[in-house]
Amino acid sequence: MQKDMLDGLIAFLMVAEERSFSAAAGRLGVSPSAISQAIGKLEQRMRLALFNRTTRSVSLTEAGQHYFDRVVPAVRELKAAALEMREAVDRPAGLLRINVARAGYMIALQPLLRDFLDTYPDIELEVRIEPSLADIVEQGFDAGIRFGDLVQKDMVALKVGPELSAHIIASPDYLSRCGVPKQPHDLLNHNCIGFRHASSGQVERWEFEKDGQKIELAVAGRLILNDSAALTQAALDGIGFAYMVNGYIDRFLDDGRLVRVLTDWSPALAGLTLYYADRRRVPAKLRALIDFLRRRRQDVLPSTAGALT
Repeated sequence: MQKDMLDGLIAFLMVAEERSFSAAAGRLGVSPSAISQAIGKLEQRMRLALFNRTTRSVSLTEAGQHYFDRVVPAVRELKAAALEMREAVDRPAGLLRINVARAGYMIALQPLLRDFLDTYPDIELEVRIEPSLADIVEQGFDAGIRFGDLVQKDMVALKVGPELSAHIIASPDYLSRCGVPKQPHDLLNHNCIGFRHASSGQVERWEFEKDGQKIELAVAGRLILNDSAALTQAALDGIGFAYMVNGYIDRFLDDGRLVRVLTDWSPALAGLTLYYADRRRVPAKLRALIDFLRRRRQDVLPSTAGALT
């Protein structure tokens, strides 16, 4: 198709509908001479006169009428296609793919999944839970959720979920057998369940803070895991102390299956962040999730309910 084949088409349709060059110019916001030039170039390319012109009237020639009758259905299809695309942009619908760490799922997504899906019945949600930081653009995800200190600087990011702080937890059975630590260094004499980060391969060091004093411990134990759910279960099973964050474990603290110790040594931690690639082109399905998470965060703050590691 020649690149100029459609030049002048809109001007032709406006003149054909209005039977007036000046009226067509008014609808398009251009001068009558610009309309005249556009029609002249169109007729020159087609080698046909499309309009009969007099000083008092404008009418279609036979060839012009035939061209008009053929073009109008095609233009209607183009307008319908554009409208459908606009509606698709404005209406939350389609497959929304999110890449999250288990903590992001359990803390920020899982508590509101039912409400979100009920609110937006035209959205299909795919959540991939994996420990390592993913390239969401390369892998075709709409967004990701990770702890804020892990998110790349070139991403658009917003905080989701509750404020987080460190929790040292154990089962009542373990505490009755092994005792309750009074200060962080007492943990060096206990069995502490390690957590190995998938991104760095390092076993997490436990951080503590109180009255401006900061302590970082390389605790030891007989079990190292790389999954938060498994870490929680190991603590429930009485294997030892675990270093967690508030949220997913709250139900176990509430029913007494886990006990928190050294509460006055708990530092604030980096919260969860939803991140995505481009602020300028946010599809409606992702915008719906962003707004939903933002409202939920406002509902829970300044409460400390809600998180994991």
